[in-house]
Amino acid sequence: MTFTTADLYDKYGDDLKVALPIFKDYGAKRIFHGPISTVKAYEDNSLVRTALEEPGEGRILIVDGDESLRCAMLGDMLAKLGMENGWSGIIVFGCIRDSDVIATINIGVKALNTNPRKSLKRGLGDRDIPVSFAGITFNIGEYVYADTDGVIVSEKKIGMN
Repeated sequence: MTFTTADLYDKYGDDLKVALPIFKDYGAKRIFHGPISTVKAYEDNSLVRTALEEPGEGRILIVDGDESLRCAMLGDMLAKLGMENGWSGIIVFGCIRDSDVIATINIGVKALNTNPRKSLKRGLGDRDIPVSFAGITFNIGEYVYADTDGVIVSEKKIGMN
């Protein structure tokens, strides 16, 4: 599907949730969409790996890192794993690392910033729960549409047709 978030907003307006414009683009895929899956974890990316090891089936992994800028929740190896397993994109409310390599991987990646420090690996966090940041709540069963203009969320799958 070809779309822009601006055109989708023009068509669906207030039926959409629009994330605050806090994310930078890092992945090679700049336009991506899909159903939501979530991870909520603070400075521990174990569950990010667990999620990306699963078949993505075009989903978007929403990572609520609680806005921490102290370490990265995603690096090039996990971004590559996500691409290989069919994930459409990853949105991180926190940092990533290996940004130059991630820029060459065909997956959508948005994050707040970069940090070379890796995260802890304690297996802590939650999966597939509602998470709230950037002024909106991301719920399982909803759909994310992202491009260089931003991130929007719809309760149902939408299109430009």
